[in-house]
Amino acid sequence: MKEGIHPEYREVVFHDLITGSKIITRSTLNSRETIELDGKTYPLFKCDVTSESHPFYTGAQTRIVETGRVEKFRARFARTAGTKKAAAQG
Repeated sequence: MKEGIHPEYREVVFHDLITGSKIITRSTLNSRETIELDGKTYPLFKCDVTSESHPFYTGAQTRIVETGRVEKFRARFARTAGTKKAAAQG
């Protein structure tokens, strides 16, 4: 590898603003903010959403989608059931 052309790869703290969790991982991210954890200073990146807070990963989204699907099915079935009964009686 050529010297001086690659970004610095170092430990960075990602802070989930919704849950408050902090994850230390390695990244090339540049940040002006820093945080001190366990006596060591790390660059800090504040995340709005991570896998701990996103509805897709927490399972909250699937419940909302399923509820909407059930309601749509019941509404559609109620409309067609009423027309079939009227046609059968007439």
